[in-house]
Amino acid sequence: MGDWTFFSNYGHVLVCLSRNHEARLRDVAAKVGITERAVQTIVRDMQDAGFITVSKQGRCNRYRINRRKSLRHALESHCSVGKLLSLVARPAPGQASADEVAETVPGASEEPRPGPRGEAVPPDPVKREPKQARKEPPPVDVRQQGDLF
Repeated sequence: MGDWTFFSNYGHVLVCLSRNHEARLRDVAAKVGITERAVQTIVRDMQDAGFITVSKQGRCNRYRINRRKSLRHALESHCSVGKLLSLVARPAPGQASADEVAETVPGASEEPRPGPRGEAVPPDPVKREPKQARKEPPPVDVRQQGDLF
């Protein structure tokens, strides 16, 4: 099996920044598996092309993605960045959303429910604990450069 992926480093950086708008470029580089300098170049290219806006907040950078911008290649130009990210940029593994943390055991409700013979069964007081944090796989060493996708 080869070492290739469907997205270029540009796509990987975009996904990382969409998951965490306050990410340090050092952390993005570690997740993508490229150097910090390469991430800086990618961010600058995407900023120059209007895909992201970088703003300073204190000592930190904040990255805002232009989700209405169309993808660059002619084959994907009918699709916006927002549509792509809605498919790929889910919360990172191990990060439970607020909905998952507050979720109760299936079938549990606040009101009594009918039992097998029609009698009332009290609600189940057991709440589901938040999902355990999963360990992220080691970063993949992908050293390619190119267009956004």
